[in-house]
Amino acid sequence: MHEDLQKLMALQALDLEAKKLRDEMAALPKHVADLDTKAKAIAGQRAVVLDLIAKEEALRRRQESDVKDQQAKVAKGKQKIGNAINTVQVTAFEHEIAFAEKEISRLEEAELESMMRSEELDAQKTVADKALTAAESTHKSERERAIATIAADKIAVAAVDVQRTAQRATIGEDALSLYDRIAKAKGTGIAEALNQKCTACQMMLRPQRWNDIRERDHTEMTTCESCGRLLYYDPARDSPQRKTVTPERTESIAAQIVRGL
Repeated sequence: MHEDLQKLMALQALDLEAKKLRDEMAALPKHVADLDTKAKAIAGQRAVVLDLIAKEEALRRRQESDVKDQQAKVAKGKQKIGNAINTVQVTAFEHEIAFAEKEISRLEEAELESMMRSEELDAQKTVADKALTAAESTHKSERERAIATIAADKIAVAAVDVQRTAQRATIGEDALSLYDRIAKAKGTGIAEALNQKCTACQMMLRPQRWNDIRERDHTEMTTCESCGRLLYYDPARDSPQRKTVTPERTESIAAQIVRGL
């Protein structure tokens, strides 16, 4: 293994840890904002339900008032009948009473329908109350967790960055430049070669390249021909059944002639 490859492996582990911490710090505020948006949306839905409940209550108050007005007309009509001087007046007053009683029935039926709607709205309000309480509680707890996590992540990132700086100082300039270029393009600069594959892109390695990487005295910087990442090999992780691949060799024409004699 190249003398800088092991150092680059350690550097990549630090780079990935720093990236994970920074990604978490970037994601948490969005997560909290999404929870806040959700809680506000539930509050908005609850407000609609409350408005509908208030409208139904106002409607019933008007209906109750109208019923009383019609009941007063019925009572007044009955008094008029008692004072009527002929059948024509009696018939007219009876029509007024019948109309008022019919209107009372209509209003009472409408009032009953309103009460049924209010019962449904009250059930919706109960659900909305519970949902809003849960959403606000989740938002509050997640916000507190995010604040604590981000504070801890900032400290952790600072510590990792110190280690990264120290590690980079131990690596050769050419190897470090190569790693930085690959990592910038691919996200990672190094991948393990395992079972004749690059574990990053899962592409097979040519037999000769696989054999070269497996050689104990191999000190070259070897890259994956597919993704371009630097490759390393760990004998402890290799499949015990996998044997060194022997590349096929094409017999020369001269050898074929000699073998045929």
